[in-house]
Amino acid sequence: MRKDFSRHPGEHIVTWLLRCWDNGASSVELEGKGAKQLGSLSREGGIDKAIGRKTQVLSLWRRLLLGVKERYPFKDEVTCHQGKWTTMERGIQYLRELAVLEVIYNDPENAQSPTDPDEVQCTQPMWRKFLRSAPPTYANSLAVMSWKEGYGQTVDELAVQLQQYEGSLSSSLRACVSAVEELSREFQQFKVDMSSSPPVQARIAAIGSKHSSAQERGERKYTQWANLWFYLRDQGEDMKKWDGKPTSVLDARVQELREKATRKEDSSWKTAAPVSREQSPRRSRWADPISDPLEGTSDSRVRKVSNGYSNQD
Repeated sequence: MRKDFSRHPGEHIVTWLLRCWDNGASSVELEGKGAKQLGSLSREGGIDKAIGRKTQVLSLWRRLLLGVKERYPFKDEVTCHQGKWTTMERGIQYLRELAVLEVIYNDPENAQSPTDPDEVQCTQPMWRKFLRSAPPTYANSLAVMSWKEGYGQTVDELAVQLQQYEGSLSSSLRACVSAVEELSREFQQFKVDMSSSPPVQARIAAIGSKHSSAQERGERKYTQWANLWFYLRDQGEDMKKWDGKPTSVLDARVQELREKATRKEDSSWKTAAPVSREQSPRRSRWADPISDPLEGTSDSRVRKVSNGYSNQD
């Protein structure tokens, strides 16, 4: 038991706590005497004393939370991993560590307080920290996943979405990398076979330019595909239906949804009776829980992007 729940040298507190949760600390019930017999789990005397202070039967997980909060009464005293995560798996781990921090300061003495990090609702500050810790290869695309306060997605639900995003990203990148590698092989072979011929130098430069352009087109095409994919998801579409579909198919569905919305709006304007400004109902800020990922762009810009998808497909 000590091996599963002991803190490693140099390990962050929230990282240690999350590991204890994953190892089943919530299912281990202990009295105060039994908790003291575990010895030093946290490598900090103040936390270890607090873990064994309660005499009643409590889960080891709740004792750990109480011990950390007693030793560090202020939230900003407990730090999470600093720096950029490099894989989506590590990014999800970081998001769960932020959830552990929320659990610690959710009044762990209250038996009704949520103690499962995966069931914590992700707040806007948590999501911003997650985006700031993302590497450049992920940050731009993840920023498309817009946020509105009041739409409570749990950490577990977000983790599923991030895994789906990673799968889509990997599939698109593999196709781009394969195309670039093929061009690279052709270029290298051509360079070896023909470099001795002076007129060939101009052709080598042209192929190099083609290589670069193909890579740029691949990256641009993926960004366009991701924008359409997240737009459809935010409109309530069944994304299993659209995963793996080409840009042109996604673009056609986006245009269809936008045309329906435009016709509906035009119809409303024609049939609605004039209403004074004072009588106009104020729109609830809860009416649209997740914003359109293309929100804030002009119609002409959306049409331009959509045409770009169709042309490239």
